[in-house]
Amino acid sequence: MPLKEQKKNVKAKTQKNIIKGFQVIEEECIWSKTGMIQSRLCDNVYDCRTCPFDIAMKKTFSADSKKPRSGWANNVKDVYNHTNIPCRHALTGRVTAAKVCVNNYECNHCAYDQMIDDEDMALLEEKVACVKSSGYLLADEYYYHKGHTWARFEHGGRVKIGFDDFMVKLFGSPSNISLPPLGATLKKNQAGLTFSRSDNEAEVRSPVTGTVLAINNRVQEHPEIVHEDPYNEGWLCILEPKMPKLNLRGLFYGKDSLEWTDKESQRLLRLLGPEYQNLAAAGGDPVDDIYASFPEIGWDRLAKTFLGSAKK
Repeated sequence: MPLKEQKKNVKAKTQKNIIKGFQVIEEECIWSKTGMIQSRLCDNVYDCRTCPFDIAMKKTFSADSKKPRSGWANNVKDVYNHTNIPCRHALTGRVTAAKVCVNNYECNHCAYDQMIDDEDMALLEEKVACVKSSGYLLADEYYYHKGHTWARFEHGGRVKIGFDDFMVKLFGSPSNISLPPLGATLKKNQAGLTFSRSDNEAEVRSPVTGTVLAINNRVQEHPEIVHEDPYNEGWLCILEPKMPKLNLRGLFYGKDSLEWTDKESQRLLRLLGPEYQNLAAAGGDPVDDIYASFPEIGWDRLAKTFLGSAKK
């Protein structure tokens, strides 16, 4: 294929798609973008350095004498004749600027690459818009786990997690939050977080699998923040997820999260009994502290019913 036509094809493949907030996007793998393989979608949010597929492909190309180029980066250089080669983030559509790579695709040593990641982290600190379902708040464009934890993805491959509004209204203000240490691995659907109130303690399941990069020290010092602001200041951990798109399986998003929360609300109403059901039918907001208002139900029963766990 003539060089001009190859450049045209690469450019056509790098047009930026519309992205909703921090939703992980299904986009073409960079190996496919550069013409090295047939069509394939990226499943690691373009974090090529940690991508098992990228690592395997590099080994395959290096070991096969019939495939002299070691990876997608060398193919891009060939297409652009090693001059004015596009930045990886421009190639994938993460940035719209016509950025040129000046660091030979050594992204781990690139100040621009670090700046892009830092900007994404700063965006995570912005207040998010919320909608209500049966009186419970749901942060827009978050993913929700059936154990009432949430996950918010961003393009650098990181994910923030926390408790949802339903859970913190269910158990009230915690006296202690136990978080995993840095470097620990949380596994999806398995207990890794602990919510405590006085002598009661409940294990909470992680919404995704990943390595802990950061924890929110403020919520450990002031656990009431989790109850007051679960989606912003009350976040718990930042993870480096393993295969981000696969982590999304089984999580609720958008309309599905609203419908799921409504069903959870109805389940709670049946547990509370007719008197509270009548109050809800009259349009009243949910009680801010279900456990304190209805102690006869019991902590263990609430934890088992809605978190899939019990007092330790």
